[in-house]
Amino acid sequence: MSETAFHSGFVAIVGRPNVGKSTFLNRVVGQKVAIMSNKAQTTRNKIQGIYTTEHSQIVFIDTPGIHKPQNKLDEFMMNSATSALNEVDAVLFMVSAKDRMGTGDTFIIDQLKKVKQPVYLIVNKIDTVHPNDLAPFVEQYQAELDFAQVFPISALQGNNVDELLATLNQNLPEGPQYYPDDQITDHPEYFVVSELIREKILELTRDEVPHSVAVNVERMRRNDQDKLKIEATIIVERDGQKGIIIGKGGKMLKEIGTRARRDIEHLLGDKVYLQLWVKIDKNWRDNQRYLNELGYQKKNY
Repeated sequence: MSETAFHSGFVAIVGRPNVGKSTFLNRVVGQKVAIMSNKAQTTRNKIQGIYTTEHSQIVFIDTPGIHKPQNKLDEFMMNSATSALNEVDAVLFMVSAKDRMGTGDTFIIDQLKKVKQPVYLIVNKIDTVHPNDLAPFVEQYQAELDFAQVFPISALQGNNVDELLATLNQNLPEGPQYYPDDQITDHPEYFVVSELIREKILELTRDEVPHSVAVNVERMRRNDQDKLKIEATIIVERDGQKGIIIGKGGKMLKEIGTRARRDIEHLLGDKVYLQLWVKIDKNWRDNQRYLNELGYQKKNY
């Protein structure tokens, strides 16, 4: 192969919920495209993040955490995660250094045994454990699967992330540049905006509002003041959740809007007027029509 050949390809990131897949993706592309939360099941759709250099382009697919489905939304997330393994050039199996190997990991490894592409073991959160504990931790996983390579990293602090990217670049096939140099995701603005709003809800409400919340961006258009007016509806399952999100005197909803607007303006490079409503739909996670409207569709996996 020529030294100046352009290398490109698709790389899936899989792992149990809350191992740091979204944190890793955001670090790699240098901007927030996947929302982060300390709660499991933050990511619901396959998020494509695009990393481009002079001689290569890696399209990362951040999949929802693989877990046992409890409802139709869970089934969508599960199918989305496992289907990604069939359409990529390499797979990153991410685990958390501070968590023991569990049945969820074993389930994922069973799926990975069917994958023909190289599978890399990515041990994240090494900044949270003693270095002496890493070797026996890694050996447990290597006993289950013959990984192409093992990378201990800290997605939060950046340890070994550049080395991982360099290895992926070297091993990807020669290919075209799929996206322009300055594009970091293939998702439409509506989707990314809704995810940023949902992130702020998860940040601010903690355990009071679990993942029975969705955000639907209804409209994005310019107003008379040349601001981008965004109208979005927050959907919850119970009256109590609606009360928590609105807060006393509307204080919580205002704070959600303020924080989300700040991130949206940074993302779009534009002045934004954000208008939020809260709506109750008790069964939205099991309503296929609603899931389709919110973007959780079969065509997305």
